[in-house]
Amino acid sequence: MPEATHPVQRDTVLVVDDSPDTLSFLTEAIERSGATVLVAVSGQAALTLVDEITPDVILLDAVMPSMDGFETCRRLKAKPAIASVPIIFMTGLAETEHIVQGLGAGGVDYVTKPIAPDEILARIRVHLAGARAAQSLRAALDTTGRSLFAVDPAGRMLWSTPQAAQMLNALGSDGATESGLPTSGRAWVQDCLETGKTAPFTLTSASGVRYSISFVGSSGNEVLLRLSRDAAAAGVEILRERLPITAREAEVLFWLSRGKSSRDIGEILTLSPRTITKHLEGVYAKLGVENRTAASMIATRLLQDLG
Repeated sequence: MPEATHPVQRDTVLVVDDSPDTLSFLTEAIERSGATVLVAVSGQAALTLVDEITPDVILLDAVMPSMDGFETCRRLKAKPAIASVPIIFMTGLAETEHIVQGLGAGGVDYVTKPIAPDEILARIRVHLAGARAAQSLRAALDTTGRSLFAVDPAGRMLWSTPQAAQMLNALGSDGATESGLPTSGRAWVQDCLETGKTAPFTLTSASGVRYSISFVGSSGNEVLLRLSRDAAAAGVEILRERLPITAREAEVLFWLSRGKSSRDIGEILTLSPRTITKHLEGVYAKLGVENRTAASMIATRLLQDLG
């Protein structure tokens, strides 16, 4: 019995151009290479199409009526599914400012018209290989628990690992992936880049869960960030849910489990050491233990998954 064969996945190329001649020429050349071609005759048509199908690479005409290629590119890149898709500009404009404008809008490359079939196919292959390598790296980072994402210097989303995307979606309007970071987060990114100060930035979801965003580094137009659920907030929530203690007692117990003295806990929570001692006495009574060591062991056991 012959072995079952699996169809080879074809690359999908979206061509956006208002010229029927260009569309016909490129469709024929790209299909001969074995790829599938999608066609959009305007920027708006391209924006609508990518909501249904995510292409592997996009060829985008710079000069189109109504919405030009630069604005189309910016709007495409604002969509999370397209953020990592390479966009190659096609233009008859050789002036440097137009080339810079295209790359600044999110394009990775450009070709000038009239387009040579061999050149455009070679560029498509190069950028597809680069995009796939980056996608594999992000997936590998995700499997190791690295919730990373990247924004441009203005705070607009470029890409994210799958795990980071889920966490950003959980933030709702405070971390909208369609546009990137909220206003306060964008100001924080600018401050990191301008001053070198990289203290974490905190976002709070609608349900009150806090997330921490840490600055990892920057390269060119890409700012790499790490997203994590605030460990202290998550730990306090766990203790509050699983033990018969108040929210304040849960805070005190969390820091106790982290090896902090009463004085240290008081400084963290802006309470006096005497008040911390009173809260600890309440914790001991509710947990049925006699000292801080026993209380800390109970908390540590409940918080072991936090690391």
